[in-house]
Amino acid sequence: MSDTKSLSDALDFRAILDGLGQGVLIFDATDRLVLDNAAARSLLGANLVLIRAEGWRAAAMLLDSVREDRPSADEIRAKALRQSQPVRFHTFLSGAFTPCWATALYGKDGAIYTMITLERPDWSALTELMSTFRSEARMSITSTRGHAELIRQIVAKQSKATTAEQLGKQVVGFAGIMAVHMYRLELLMDLLQRLEDIRTGQLAQIIRNNSRRIKLASFLEDLLEETTDSPLIEDPDPNVDYRERIRLDVPDDLYISTCRTYLTYIFRDLLRNSLMYSDPKSPVTLRATASPKTRSVQVDVVDEGYGIRQKEAGRVFMPFHRARQPKIIAQFGYGLSLYLVKMEVEAMNGRIWFTSEENVGTTFSFKLPLAGEGGTESTNGEQ
Repeated sequence: MSDTKSLSDALDFRAILDGLGQGVLIFDATDRLVLDNAAARSLLGANLVLIRAEGWRAAAMLLDSVREDRPSADEIRAKALRQSQPVRFHTFLSGAFTPCWATALYGKDGAIYTMITLERPDWSALTELMSTFRSEARMSITSTRGHAELIRQIVAKQSKATTAEQLGKQVVGFAGIMAVHMYRLELLMDLLQRLEDIRTGQLAQIIRNNSRRIKLASFLEDLLEETTDSPLIEDPDPNVDYRERIRLDVPDDLYISTCRTYLTYIFRDLLRNSLMYSDPKSPVTLRATASPKTRSVQVDVVDEGYGIRQKEAGRVFMPFHRARQPKIIAQFGYGLSLYLVKMEVEAMNGRIWFTSEENVGTTFSFKLPLAGEGGTESTNGEQ
């Protein structure tokens, strides 16, 4: 069977719909529900009985739950009927924000239908991160409490022969271990917040609401200055000046318009990645160039590090994936940052990619739209 007609004759349309993992609801022009599938029955449960009885009005009430300032279900439906492309939106079902699509369908007789598809929420990444967070939090609490007690005992039991220098070294050593645990806990808190913004469908809206015109060169200088108080890696070697390793090649006249907070996350994660997975004496170059033709800025983060194996290249942006090279596994990490960076760059209407050669180095590149003329320029205090 090579043509569409013979295939449609051979397959059962209802069986196809019921075989889909997404819930499907189809409404006619009179707002009546004319078709649903097994996944919709599983996702909606008793709500589907009401939708069958009352049609689109009941579906719209369900889809509009906790929508706040987002477009209503009626507005989303109207937009889908005006255009050829599906309209993506989110709703809140069974305690989870659920990704949905609204699409216009046209029958052979000229009738117009509205199809709503409901995706099954995937909480696996968040569940795994929460499990990691609980383990990390317990370990940090136990370790910090233990080291604080050791410091107390050292101070209480010091002998008269103990010098201030000896006492200081012991206390500083334990305090350093405590600081590492707090760093990990703080990093996990940030990862949880960023993942929640993605999973609840709020990321793009947060970025739009907090976008400011940012001068890229000044932003990066400020970011690197901040690393003095908030280091990029968990346990920096006191003999290595990480700031000196980073070389900036950014024109002074490049501006982008986006959310400063999420731009900070992106640069910190990419720089941390390059610094951790390369020789402590090798440089990391941060380069930016403008493309007036495409109205975009391309940023390259270039290192001379361990590189990425070809067989693992396809999993670089997957959550909780870490390369298996011994040098990389030996370093601290959760395998989530690059996944979050990809989601955040795309929420800024950009794209990200990389080139790499094992034992030679890696370049992560991303493009963001150039900012238009004028507008409010971001300051450090703004989001």
